[in-house]
Amino acid sequence: MGIFDKFKKKSGGEDPYPLYLYKEKEIEELEAHIEKTLGSFDKVFHEIISPDIHLDIAMLPATEEDPYLKLVTMGAGAYKMNVPSELKDYKLEYAEYVILLPKDWNIDSGDEKDYWPTRALKDIARLPINSNTWLGYGHTVQADIEGKPYAENTGLNNIMLVNAVSTKGDPMRLTMSTGKVVNFYLLLPIYQEELEYKMENGADALVDLLLENEADPDFPVLNPNRVSAVKR
Repeated sequence: MGIFDKFKKKSGGEDPYPLYLYKEKEIEELEAHIEKTLGSFDKVFHEIISPDIHLDIAMLPATEEDPYLKLVTMGAGAYKMNVPSELKDYKLEYAEYVILLPKDWNIDSGDEKDYWPTRALKDIARLPINSNTWLGYGHTVQADIEGKPYAENTGLNNIMLVNAVSTKGDPMRLTMSTGKVVNFYLLLPIYQEELEYKMENGADALVDLLLENEADPDFPVLNPNRVSAVKR
């Protein structure tokens, strides 16, 4: 087998590029939707090597109205997730992902203490592909199989997905001209005891607890050292 044969075999014969790509019109509609709901952006972290989807990440700068950074995936929704048949009517097959960071977060750093939120976005975007599954509201993903924290500067070791909302508080859901419906999910990094609370009481109960956490008034903007809502 030659060095390029594995790419040819995966793509069905000849094309070494990703299998799952937005159509050009869909990309335009996706970018317009992000700007309409979250704000304008002029910085995009382009993926150089794309084995399955082409996953870029748009960075929306902090503003006076929203004094925090927003990172949004662009490309995950080209892949149709394996949603259970009983949920088909809800149109949950396609998704993009959002995370909110402090305005002084060093997003250009390759150090893991700075890079882990971006890595989490990428890993979650590809999890449905790698595991032939799907992601939606209330789903949780561990940092690693051992449950270790994401980086040395935090004890957060899981992420829960909730529905992302626009700057006006409206649900972010895009129906494209092609008929594809793309759902947007916000990543909420959580602690192990918060995960256990969610498993016992449900995702809605954990969200309520996090919102009531007076020790972290900026939530859901990421605070790697916030006080656990459960321990509080």
